[in-house]
Amino acid sequence: MNKPRPTRMLADVAKSFLAESFAKQGFTATELVTRWRDIAGPEIAAHSEPLKIRWHRTPEGETEEPATLVLRVEGPAAIEIQHLSNVIIERVNRFFGWQAIGQIALRQAPLSQRKQTVRPKPNTAEAARIANTLNEIADVDLRLALGRLGAAIKQG
Repeated sequence: MNKPRPTRMLADVAKSFLAESFAKQGFTATELVTRWRDIAGPEIAAHSEPLKIRWHRTPEGETEEPATLVLRVEGPAAIEIQHLSNVIIERVNRFFGWQAIGQIALRQAPLSQRKQTVRPKPNTAEAARIANTLNEIADVDLRLALGRLGAAIKQG
């Protein structure tokens, strides 16, 4: 008779084999990558992701320097992320609980975990209904455009 195996959570299984891969990139803990949105904030995380941490080697007996956090950043947002680098450093160090990161280096590239947003199709019946209520607008194209805008706003 087969003994039932204890069940393990997928996160526990994945953590064991991902830890080695993260360690090669300088991440001592996987949480910096997996919880980047919580650490950096949704505005920053929407345009960046941690790529690796470069730990600086120091001679024996010297105080260890803070590391460099390398971020992958979308091209158009790079200048904004650069201006927010002090905020990012502060948030990451607060997460670690010590002065782990001293500077940020940016690498411009498309994000690997970019979520595709699906825009809902416009409700043409609702747009027409709204456009019909705008009789005081003489320009037909403007009236239809405002109807589409109203329908899109109602749709959310």
